[in-house]
Amino acid sequence: MTAILTLLALLFEAMFGYPDRLTRAVGHPVTWMGWLISALDRGLNRAGGDPAVRKAAGVVSLLVLIVIVGAAAFLIEHSLLLLPFGVILLAIPASSLLAQRSLYAHVERVAAALESSGLQGGREAVSHIVGRDTAELDEAGVARAAIESLAENFSDGVVASALWMVVAGLPGAAIYKAINTADSMIGHRTARHEDFGRASARLDDLVNLPASRLA
Repeated sequence: MTAILTLLALLFEAMFGYPDRLTRAVGHPVTWMGWLISALDRGLNRAGGDPAVRKAAGVVSLLVLIVIVGAAAFLIEHSLLLLPFGVILLAIPASSLLAQRSLYAHVERVAAALESSGLQGGREAVSHIVGRDTAELDEAGVARAAIESLAENFSDGVVASALWMVVAGLPGAAIYKAINTADSMIGHRTARHEDFGRASARLDDLVNLPASRLA
């Protein structure tokens, strides 16, 4: 069943993506995860505290995140599968955890900007998907930066989410996305997050390992 769910979710996401109207109305699942991560960071990450305590707090935060996200995804999956054509209905929320259409759209905008607005337009478009300074990039550099961004995000945005969906259904993909989001938000070697975010960074490396080999 999980393989069918994943194929349907990939198909739905490729065809429709995540509607902008829905994002404006209720947000996106990854945004909801981000709110929870931010709340845990504010509540449990005490600046200037003992490093061991902050590492332990990071582990607790990660466990709370996994339990809440996993439980919510399990309830959604269990409820929808009780309905007629449940796997088709389940593929709709599952598709929100994939990002193939959005990845393509971001890169396509760069190509369109280069064609319609020249180098300056391409630099502006690619600046929205890469962290580097784009002011000095030539046309080939802009195209290369866009392709590199696509390649870097393909593993965690598509392959890993789909893989964990095959392994454990909607809960598997949702928990993976929560871990990945936590790493992007708190898994940095900064004064605030080096200790608190260590568990998130390490677990993200672990859950991405199978997909990185496939991608």
